[in-house]
Amino acid sequence: MKLSRPARITLRVAAVLGFAVIYVPLLLVLVNSLNPDRSSSWPPPGVTFHWWADAWGSAGARHALVTSLKAGAGATGAALVLGTLVAFAVQRFRFFGREALSFAIVLPIALPGIVTGVALNTAFRTVLEPLGVGLGLFTVVVGHATFCVVVVYNNVIARLRRMPGSFEEAAMDLGANTFRAFTDVTFPLVRSALVAGGLLAFALSFDEIIVTTFTAGPDTQTLPIWIFSNMARPQQAPVVSVVAAVLVLLSVVPIYLAQRMSSDTASGSRI
Repeated sequence: MKLSRPARITLRVAAVLGFAVIYVPLLLVLVNSLNPDRSSSWPPPGVTFHWWADAWGSAGARHALVTSLKAGAGATGAALVLGTLVAFAVQRFRFFGREALSFAIVLPIALPGIVTGVALNTAFRTVLEPLGVGLGLFTVVVGHATFCVVVVYNNVIARLRRMPGSFEEAAMDLGANTFRAFTDVTFPLVRSALVAGGLLAFALSFDEIIVTTFTAGPDTQTLPIWIFSNMARPQQAPVVSVVAAVLVLLSVVPIYLAQRMSSDTASGSRI
């Protein structure tokens, strides 16, 4: 389809404006983290890494980072197991309620985060607290896994739908049992989808704040919650900018790798 010159210019201007709205605020966060002025004056009078050193020396920020990494790893592990099993069940078998199960798996990602958070908080206080299990890292992992499982499920089932079943049938015709066919044929073909889904799930968990607010205990503070709780403190503003910049950078890496692994080129080279 050929577009007229005014249409091409309009689309380019709209694209530039759209990207500016998304990425200029993120760039400002990085600039403010290097601003020597504590009040984040504009334009910055210079460049300093003093606030980065202060952020590294902040015990609260370091503890929050470790908590976020633990929560992300736990939620990603649970999502990989559950999402993969459900994807294989839905794609490879026909049973009553198959479509309902698929809908139930995907639904949490579409629900407002505050609704999910309130529901989980109520469930945890009703079911777990009488058993002596309070809000903490475990409940955060469970809360994050409810929506992380969706991205793993979508990645794996999309790969399975594009994967011909004749490969496994050929392996079994040659004498391979079910386990051998899976390890030698099926797993290598879905491996990139698993890695991409796991990376996306980790990134989704790492910067989650709404569900975390309702599922974390008083002693469980992730990095986004630490940023939110320190934003109102003027003395902490530069350090918050540094931590926010680190959070952006740490989120970009898994998303970029997942995009590379789930691209058509990467998928085609593995099938």
